[in-house]
Amino acid sequence: MQAGLVTLCLAYVLSQFFRAFLAVLSPVLERDIGAGPEQLATASGLWFLSFALMQLPVGWALDRIGPRRTAALLLLLGGAGGAGLFSLATAPAHVSLAMLLIGVGCAPVLMASYFIFAHEYPPARFATLAALMLGVGSAGNLVASYPTALAAEWIGWRATLAGLAVVSAVVAGGILVTVRDPAPDHPDQRGSVIDLLKLPVMWAILPLMLVSYAPAAALRGLWAGPYLTDVFGLGVERIGQATLVVGLAMIAGTLCYGPLDRLLGTRKWVVFTGNLVCAAALAALVVWIDISVFTSVALFALIGFFGASFPMMIAHGRAFFPPHLVGRGVTLMNLFGIGGVGVMQFASGRIHEQISSAGVAAAAPYQAIFAFFGAALLAGVLVYLLSRDSID
Repeated sequence: MQAGLVTLCLAYVLSQFFRAFLAVLSPVLERDIGAGPEQLATASGLWFLSFALMQLPVGWALDRIGPRRTAALLLLLGGAGGAGLFSLATAPAHVSLAMLLIGVGCAPVLMASYFIFAHEYPPARFATLAALMLGVGSAGNLVASYPTALAAEWIGWRATLAGLAVVSAVVAGGILVTVRDPAPDHPDQRGSVIDLLKLPVMWAILPLMLVSYAPAAALRGLWAGPYLTDVFGLGVERIGQATLVVGLAMIAGTLCYGPLDRLLGTRKWVVFTGNLVCAAALAALVVWIDISVFTSVALFALIGFFGASFPMMIAHGRAFFPPHLVGRGVTLMNLFGIGGVGVMQFASGRIHEQISSAGVAAAAPYQAIFAFFGAALLAGVLVYLLSRDSID
């Protein structure tokens, strides 16, 4: 099982990379194939939406087929195939299609490891293990920053994506060889996502799940690049350095969240406090939109750190799932978390397009985008106040 989890962690490194690398490549993609911020926002949104929509069939497959074949097949076809298509892109539409395929390929990776944690380890350790997998796998977030900028300059973005297609195929083969499917719990019992949605306790958790990951993921994955270019005139290399700082903050936040439920005896109030601080950082970014690069990157880092409550929220909801629906339960929450990013990326792209076309100051579109993220997050936090705490 340990070898299989290491391989799944490598696959999750790829997943983190693919959701974040567009921010660094945005200047060269606009120059080479005419993919501007709005087109890249659409492409990024398609990654998140295809990833999210795949969660329902992935949840069924985890419960019925197991994580080994589910993760290996989708990563091979979607991850490797999509990266290969991206390397051949000559128009923004090709990038969008490639990102959609890559989202399908990455969809089962993290949930396959969470499925194994839920079946093979004590429930009280779930949040810590989930955060550890997320934190270590987030090395892909770092690779998608400054190293990707360097690779794009040294060998070109096409060769970089072609190499990633090969790596994705190799990792998919490794999953097939090393991952062992857990023995099924209660194989005679049946159920569906509908049974999970009938649980009243989930409806105070899911709204925050929908909006909590979006600010950090959208800013790190896309908007940091155009914002730092348009407002402060930064190039690819300095954008890579800035996003590296944000990526490190996201990893640190994930690892810090992990053990807090056992240390403090609560999940609800850990999640509530962290997301409230994240909303405050977004408000500060709106107010200080063009003060300095240092201020903006520092606030991005705060958003990344305190916006890393994803594994704690999965653990909060997982405590209410029946054993035979764990696969569908964790993927349902992932659908809300990742789907929320996709929806908000599409919305933020429209916001940027409408405001920038009005001939306003360079910072104005980004001010509106960050305000949109902050307002949505605050609304989710207020609904979450009605949730019931869980601790194993």
